[in-house]
Amino acid sequence: MATRTLKAVRCPTDELSLTNCVVINEKEPNLEQHVAVYNNKHEFVFTVRMHHEVSIGSIAFSLPQRKWAGIVLGDDFKIINYKFDKSKGCISNMTVEIDFLQKKSVDSNPYDTDKMAREFLQLFNNQAFTVGQQLVFSFSEKLFNIVVKDIETMDASILKGKPVSDDYRKKVGLLLANSQVIFEKSDNSAVLLTGKSKTREARQSIISPDWNFEKMGIGGLDKEFSDIFRRAFASRVFPPDIVEQMGCKHVKGILLYGPPGCGKTLMARQIGKMLKAREPKIVNGPEILNKYVGESEANIRKLFADAEEEQKRLGANSGLHIIIFDEIDAICKQRGSMAGSTGVHDTVVNQLLSKIDGVEQLNNILVIGMTNRPDLIDEALLRPGRLEVKMEIGLPDEKGRIQILNIHTAKMRQHSLLTSDVDIKELAVETKNYSGAELEGLVRAAQSTAMNRHIKASNTVEVDIQTAEKLQVSRLDFMASLNNDIKPAFGTNQEDYASYIMNGIIRWGDPVSVVMEDGELLVQQTKNSDRTPLVSVLLEGPPGSGKTALAAKIAEDSQFPFIKICSPDKMIGHSEIAKCQAIKKIFEDAYKSQLSCVVVDDIERLLDYVPIGPRFSNLVLQALLVLLKKP
Repeated sequence: MATRTLKAVRCPTDELSLTNCVVINEKEPNLEQHVAVYNNKHEFVFTVRMHHEVSIGSIAFSLPQRKWAGIVLGDDFKIINYKFDKSKGCISNMTVEIDFLQKKSVDSNPYDTDKMAREFLQLFNNQAFTVGQQLVFSFSEKLFNIVVKDIETMDASILKGKPVSDDYRKKVGLLLANSQVIFEKSDNSAVLLTGKSKTREARQSIISPDWNFEKMGIGGLDKEFSDIFRRAFASRVFPPDIVEQMGCKHVKGILLYGPPGCGKTLMARQIGKMLKAREPKIVNGPEILNKYVGESEANIRKLFADAEEEQKRLGANSGLHIIIFDEIDAICKQRGSMAGSTGVHDTVVNQLLSKIDGVEQLNNILVIGMTNRPDLIDEALLRPGRLEVKMEIGLPDEKGRIQILNIHTAKMRQHSLLTSDVDIKELAVETKNYSGAELEGLVRAAQSTAMNRHIKASNTVEVDIQTAEKLQVSRLDFMASLNNDIKPAFGTNQEDYASYIMNGIIRWGDPVSVVMEDGELLVQQTKNSDRTPLVSVLLEGPPGSGKTALAAKIAEDSQFPFIKICSPDKMIGHSEIAKCQAIKKIFEDAYKSQLSCVVVDDIERLLDYVPIGPRFSNLVLQALLVLLKKP
């Protein structure tokens, strides 16, 4: 085999640099079509091309070839002829990574990989390629940097009926006209590839594989999470090319609303952990506002700046950016609703609207807004394309309460600090209409009650070490906290109606028995019938005849989780508007419970009705007429 020593020189022309060949003089003796260049005992295989401008005794390399093989201009290198075994050395599949050669030539135009593959095979037909090799490829008047990632060679033994050998993956291969070239975007590349001659991008699941609701400290929100996942994340899990074929756009916004303490902030925080996205930006609504003109809008723009920059750079390959707005109603009130204001709120809303779904659309953001006053938020923000998914995070049901109590008692159970008589299912039944925060408070109160037993209060307050080691939280601690410490905001306040029936009910005759029996039937109807979501009854009679006491007794016997008495004695001195708002709040709270009982006591006093003259409050009357009819 002929061995020559040649000096490395520059490639004479730019056109020859794009051929991926080394260049020698036509009169250079004993060199064939493919040669191996040796540098520090490493072998690099190239295809040879002739040109008269290269002097005899020299071999010309392009810049990518010199980078790949570590060639230094002016040095001498050993060159020998290289022969391919046509039965095993021909390329069947070659995967290459592609990126723009120069960052200034980056654009967002799609490039058809099928056309690319055809042109690549025409340009580099019958040439040698090596895994890791770098070259420059000209396509559609753009220069691309190519790195050979993987080579699979043809195996002629399969034609003879022999099993395929395991060494079909080679380091070096010969590219033929029937070889298949597959293009793949290199890391952080902004090239947009279309067509079939591209790899299905290794789509990393954006959902962490080891996430678990209970480990994340979330209970009772399984349905809400599955609904949010279906609407907001299903499209992000699919490979981008399938999403692209469907013409599907990702959901950009979620609004979580509901009573305080039900897990809105917790859920938003954990969504960021559940997704393999960068750390979410958490913004408390009022933080955005600034006393200087234009600064509030600039703060909104800063939140979206990273996402905009990354989308320009990486396009569809950009990662997901999550922005969480806590108390979003503070900055996104209905435009024009704040009389006498400077209009700062309006311009902030406008800026947020344009950033989420304006003229320049971002597809790599997810905005999560949280509020317990969705009625205050501007309508334009709630349309599809902005905060599209609206999810009510309500009070947990019995199954949810079991999950939440298990989460908050897990450590105590792990370290045997719970007595055997603590029954989580019993506690879940007893805690109707408790929010997640109230259940956590209940566990804390029970822990405090148990700890208090082991504190000696003399001149100084100190822990009784001897008994403290036997510290355990018992069922009695939970029951004491349930009865004395933690009451649900949307539950039954026994003090409300206990004063009306402190001496019990005396069934002195048919009128009382009939009312009690009818009341019990109406309670059963409310519990069992789907056809009557609203049941209302009027008790009428002279003052002092026991109407309120009977109503309170029926309510108590119903065992409904929500019982409230709407009484005028709590509205003394209220204006008509304040009365309407107080009555409306009681009814709104009642709607949040699965079963609720509202006793509207002494309607005449609520209406300011007096028998002399036509005096009564029309505003309160209209409010009651609306609320009493709403199922």
